Amino acid sequence: DDEVTNLPAEKRGVGLVFQNYALYPHLTVKQNITFPLENRKGKDKLTKDQMSEMACEVAKLVQIEDLLDRKPSELSGGQQQRVAIARALYNKPSLILADEPTGNLDAENGAEIMRLLKDMNKQSGATVLIVTHSESVASEADRVITISDGRIADDRRQRE
Repeated sequence: DDEVTNLPAEKRGVGLVFQNYALYPHLTVKQNITFPLENRKGKDKLTKDQMSEMACEVAKLVQIEDLLDRKPSELSGGQQQRVAIARALYNKPSLILADEPTGNLDAENGAEIMRLLKDMNKQSGATVLIVTHSESVASEADRVITISDGRIADDRRQRE
């Protein structure tokens, strides 16, 4: 219910997870996670130690704490998606927007990413909004809204 249009991105309480991971290939996992933190200004500015601590914290949440010094090219697709999710979580968002988060993954890694997003929802209370074409991914959701020709065609709650 909060208006966020005029707020800077880091104050909107939204984390983004993209289908193609959107990782910087020349940066390590840790640097990819902390990159958005480096642009904070004023009272929100963090020290390198604080950023490192936050990166370790979110890496542990998504079970990649042992990969922090690797580059994205050294990771599997599932691991890269975990890095993207960790980066989305750094700001403790109240809303996580995930665009086809399992689209580039095999079934096993896709299921693991879905479990991870569900866990994030349970642990933090963040709303997770997933855009997907996959019926198996949609079947995991508490609520499914089907859009056809730009309009809501169906809106059903699957779990309460």
